[in-house]
Amino acid sequence: MSERYDNLTIALHWLIAAAFIAEIALGIYLNDVPRGTPARAYWVGLHKSIGVTVGLAGIVLLARRLAVKPPELPASLAAWERTAANAGHVLLYICVIGIPLAGYLASNFSRFGIKYFGLFELKPWGPDDKRMYSFFNGVHDWLAWTAAVLVAIHVAAALKHALIDRDRVLQRMVPSRAAVAARTRS
Repeated sequence: MSERYDNLTIALHWLIAAAFIAEIALGIYLNDVPRGTPARAYWVGLHKSIGVTVGLAGIVLLARRLAVKPPELPASLAAWERTAANAGHVLLYICVIGIPLAGYLASNFSRFGIKYFGLFELKPWGPDDKRMYSFFNGVHDWLAWTAAVLVAIHVAAALKHALIDRDRVLQRMVPSRAAVAARTRS
């Protein structure tokens, strides 16, 4: 078994990580953009498009996780650390898929739908229902804040492994020098 994740899993992980940071920033920024303005429509559209992309990438990443066994954790990890790592990953997968799903469902109970990067439109299939929209948007927000906490814990744990334990756990998800060199040559 490899000591590293495969390149597709690594790429999806970092794509989702970067998009998640952008989505949190956009979500916070949207609180200051007045409703009913062209600027808000643009930023909400971008937020929804990135969210759909994250949701799809999350589904592919979960499928990879189920199909390809991840590298073993170091034997030096205590049982509680293994349990915490596994639980943390399950909760992150729930958030990575659940946040966009809740946002998508909320969009379907509004009159706006989703214009995916301006390429095509996912028209709403539900009625314009403020209560349903509010419910799914609340789930979306709650999961987003939960994910922010989980990501902070995830990053702190990765840094602990890199700087304190020095057990190469972080290196399992960092692109290899050979892969980076091959991409820069082509």
